[in-house]
Amino acid sequence: MAKHGKKYLAVAAKVDPNKAYAPAEALALVKETSITKFDATVEVHIRLGIDPRQSDQQVRGVCLMPGGLGKTVRILVFAEGEAARAAQEAGADYIISDDEGYNKIRGGWTDFDVAMAVPEVMKKVGGLGRVLGARGLMPNPKAGTVAPSSDIPRLIREARAGRAEFRIDKTANVHVPIGKVSFAADKLTLNFAALMDALKKARPAAAKGVYIKKLVVTSTMGPGVKVDANLAQSMETV
Repeated sequence: MAKHGKKYLAVAAKVDPNKAYAPAEALALVKETSITKFDATVEVHIRLGIDPRQSDQQVRGVCLMPGGLGKTVRILVFAEGEAARAAQEAGADYIISDDEGYNKIRGGWTDFDVAMAVPEVMKKVGGLGRVLGARGLMPNPKAGTVAPSSDIPRLIREARAGRAEFRIDKTANVHVPIGKVSFAADKLTLNFAALMDALKKARPAAAKGVYIKKLVVTSTMGPGVKVDANLAQSMETV
C-alpha cells in the first residue's frame, strides 16, 4: 500500500470511507480535498456489473459535457482533398492527408488528444493501429470519430467544448474526466449528470442485473469519494 503524506491524510480524514454520498455532496468534497498546486482534473470511476470478456457486453460511448472540460484539446483529422480543407477551416490543429503524415505517426508521433477521420481514408488509418490503438487514439465509428466530411466541423466544435469518450476496460471499469476542481460545484454536477445519462444509454442489451455497481469521484492525487449509485442514476439532465 502506498504511503501518503500529511497533507493527503489531513484531507482524506474529511471523507467517510463507509459512506456513499449524494452526487453534489461528493463533488463538493472532491473540490475541498484537492491537494495539488495545479488545477486538478475531476474524474469519475465506475465499476459496471457486466462481463467485459463478452463481445455483446461492451460499453463504449461519448458524453458531451455541458460545462466543458476546462482543457485545451489538440485535434488531428485524417482526410484528403475537400474534406481536408473543410477540417482545416473548422479549426483542426493537424491534418494528415499524405504518406509523410502517416509515416510520422507510424514512427511514434502522437502529440494530439483526439483523432478523427472520414470513412474514405480509414483503410490507410487502420495501418496505424499499433501506434494509435495503444494510446486510445484510433478513430472509431462507435465513438463518433469516423464521420462524413460534412460532420467533421461539428465534431471539432464538440471536442473543443467538452467531448469525453469512454469505454470499459478489462476489469469492467470506466474512467472519465468531468472537469477541473476550479469549476463551480453546479457545473461539475451538470457534467456528472450528463455522464450518467450517456452511460445508461450505452448499456448493452445483454447486460443483466445491477448495471452500475460502484461509483467513486476523485481529483488528481486526491482521495476517492464514494457516490450513491442509485441517486446518481436518478439525476436529471438539462
